[in-house]
Amino acid sequence: MLSEEVLKVVFPLLDGIDLAVCMVVCKQWRHMAQDDYFWKCVCAKRWPSVCKRPNSHTVTYYRIYRTFYKRQRPQTLLPPRLSFDDLEFFIDIWNEDELVFSEVVPGPVLQTGIKFLPTGICNTLKFHLESPEYKMTLPVDPRFNIPWGDTVSISVLVERKDSNKVACIINKSLFDYIDRSASRALAFEYLNFSPNYPFISGIRAWISLLFLEDGDDGIIDVFGIEMDFRNTASSKDEVLWLLDMLDWK
Repeated sequence: MLSEEVLKVVFPLLDGIDLAVCMVVCKQWRHMAQDDYFWKCVCAKRWPSVCKRPNSHTVTYYRIYRTFYKRQRPQTLLPPRLSFDDLEFFIDIWNEDELVFSEVVPGPVLQTGIKFLPTGICNTLKFHLESPEYKMTLPVDPRFNIPWGDTVSISVLVERKDSNKVACIINKSLFDYIDRSASRALAFEYLNFSPNYPFISGIRAWISLLFLEDGDDGIIDVFGIEMDFRNTASSKDEVLWLLDMLDWK
């Protein structure tokens, strides 16, 4: 076995996982690795200011490391109180001052999505739409065309059938970013939440126009709409909980 003097040199160089492994090698190593000085060295690499505590502090560095060394597992969501069957979405799109799309969309239709993709769709967008990731998409029928450079805006309201209350998702936001490599024009709006959730803010709703590009004519042919909340809500239940927390009027 290595001498204690060698271990005293090696142990401060180890990370927490390796030091914990040393504790199960043998009784000698376990006794050595329990010295809180080594765990102070571990904590100093991750939380340096913790090591500035007065020496009389009763919480050991070993306990600090065991408690906080790994991320807490995300809690399982309770079943949402809302259902897409309870929701209707009011979607209006303007090209300049002309209303080019205006539909009342039942919640289940957003779940059904775009079943048949048009020919000529770019590979990047096709891969996205065919991927198994959760998404809310709507086919546009009839399709509409928008010249490059025109100002296009969108509003999206949502109504709860169970309470007849309405919330705003998007309020006349502009499609001011176009990703031609993915054939998407994007608009966003920060969500307004109920006063019951004062610490929730900074979450954006995104709307994408999905289009085909009409070659040299400078026209985009819009065939679909997608709504998402990016990493904030990436599953059906997460989206329903997020919508449930909106400022319903």
